[in-house]
Amino acid sequence: MAVEYNCILIRFGEIFLKGDNRKYFESLLIKNINDALKGIKYTFVRSQGRYYIEKYLPEDKDEIISRLTKVFGIHSVSPTVKVPTDIEELGKVAAEIAPKSGKFRVTVKRADKRLGMTSTEFAASIGGKLLKASGGKLKVDLFDYDFELFVDIRENGYSYLFYDKIMGAQGLPTGCSGNGMLLLSGGIDSPVAGYVMAKRGIRLFAIHFHSFPYTSELALQKVKDLAKKLTAYCGEIKLFVVPFTEIQYAIHDKCPEEFMITIMRRFMMRIAERIARANNCGAIITGESLGQVASQTMQSIIVTNSVVTLPVYRPLIGSDKSEIIDIANKIDTFEISIRPYEDCCTVFLPKNPVIKPKLSDAEEFESRLDVDALIEKAVAETAEEIITPGQE
Repeated sequence: MAVEYNCILIRFGEIFLKGDNRKYFESLLIKNINDALKGIKYTFVRSQGRYYIEKYLPEDKDEIISRLTKVFGIHSVSPTVKVPTDIEELGKVAAEIAPKSGKFRVTVKRADKRLGMTSTEFAASIGGKLLKASGGKLKVDLFDYDFELFVDIRENGYSYLFYDKIMGAQGLPTGCSGNGMLLLSGGIDSPVAGYVMAKRGIRLFAIHFHSFPYTSELALQKVKDLAKKLTAYCGEIKLFVVPFTEIQYAIHDKCPEEFMITIMRRFMMRIAERIARANNCGAIITGESLGQVASQTMQSIIVTNSVVTLPVYRPLIGSDKSEIIDIANKIDTFEISIRPYEDCCTVFLPKNPVIKPKLSDAEEFESRLDVDALIEKAVAETAEEIITPGQE
């Protein structure tokens, strides 16, 4: 009977550096792992510096690995064969799962120091059994090898044999750095910004400004689909959909055309802050990249920031478009973002938007509007929806 990979080894990354706070970070990571694997039968096992997924159905192995590699805080995973720590059994299993030809090396890590052999002696013994079983088709080469067999001998009386180390999302466990409100448009940049901040432990909330009937239900669905992609990495997201058409009408009627985008952005930031504070978010997150468009110049950002007191995280501020697109492709949001449905920022787009706005000018033009009333109405009419992983 062929040997089956009966266990998945999980390694975590930066948590090792957290000292006395490590338990807090680990508890969050374990919760996020269990959340990510909802709907799958398995057993979670914890050991020193390791987690294991066991007693799952063989047909679920690939799905489990796929989900785990998207959980922030996981450094890497490996499908493994778990066996009792016995040198004869280790050699037998190694011979069954190894490629039948080529150059190899064996690397042993030994957490159980009570055994009568050193790590080097274990590696030599297992390597010898591989050579014997191959009938001369395998050769040892410690430096220029085709494959490497890893043997992890743990303190629980079991050893884990594996070849693959599949990289995870890395970063910090979602939630350890607080909550953030992501301005989620239908474009390429904002979902990438959300991903980058979630990787640093931010739990994402999202807000979208919808200009019905100028932006269609398909445009709104695009935003929901982008949020759904992000949930694979950071868990469920509460999405706030703000009706923005009335505010755009008011700005268009009473403010200079070239200031349209600037004043719109100031309204967005005010509304985002109101909803962020109501949901215990400690920051606003945007996908702005310095100089990419007129509303993302240094002067525009200063004018936009002036209406809020929450910190505004702009993780892409120094990134160029190709770098952002690379991440969008990695997290599978790019094809959704380029669907040809306009968002609210393109509805009343001026021909020549101001590039270096002055704060005094923006404040003067806004004085023509009943800012508080417009914001109150928009917030009151905001719709909420929970986007969950795997949701159709």
